[in-house]
Amino acid sequence: MSRIAEKFEELRSRGEGALIAFVTAGDPTISATPKIAKALEDAGTDMIELGLPFSDPIADGPTIQAAAERALKFGMDTDVYFTVTKKVRKTVKAPLICLTYFNLVLKRGVGRFMKNCRESGIDGVIIPDLPVEEAKEVREKADDNSVNVIFLAAPTTTEKRMKKILDATRGFVYLVSLLGVTGARKELSRTVGDMINLAKKSAKKNIPLAVGFGISTPEHVREVIAAGADGAIVGSAIVNVIEKNIGNEGKMLLDIHNFATRLKDATRT
Repeated sequence: MSRIAEKFEELRSRGEGALIAFVTAGDPTISATPKIAKALEDAGTDMIELGLPFSDPIADGPTIQAAAERALKFGMDTDVYFTVTKKVRKTVKAPLICLTYFNLVLKRGVGRFMKNCRESGIDGVIIPDLPVEEAKEVREKADDNSVNVIFLAAPTTTEKRMKKILDATRGFVYLVSLLGVTGARKELSRTVGDMINLAKKSAKKNIPLAVGFGISTPEHVREVIAAGADGAIVGSAIVNVIEKNIGNEGKMLLDIHNFATRLKDATRT
């Protein structure tokens, strides 16, 4: 059983939802990433997505695009990324998930990329621009290395395609709460409840459901867990905390810890 599956089982036994936090590896500096990951885990974060930045992140809004630009400017690339994730794994026990774009996976070689994930302690991968219909090689190489491939479903996903996604995904399915790109929002999308219900109706197995895009506050987290999701994914709101504290690492880590603590408390509904 993967770390991701074990974590969801542990949370279910306690009656909690999962807090899944996203940060861009290398933002605001390469050396800060392991410290940020540790601050998140110490605050109770259950899983951490470490973004491998790409120059054309089509699914991401201005906040995460800016984080990717900062990381790339400081020298983040695929080689450095796996060196950093090894350092993160030395101090963090939570499941680690790589979120990146298919261009970087293909450039490195699918088999080599998945092998690097396993060797550096990565438990799962999310590739937003890889449709399930074209993911055969990625799924096979990931399975060979005990890495979960996590697929996304959008508000426009049909019941037929939802079944295909749920059958292919491993670890959990990423339910995109709204149309458009990532970014903090004031209100939760009204489509969330419908998506959760469709996924539960379409599932052949008990696959965890995690909702992302626009989840920005403890109230949002509480709402998606109460609606039946197994986890809430928070990205841009955490990256905003990092951006506001560039140049003051101590305050940044404290603010991340405090914000993540409030987010995690909201999963205990």
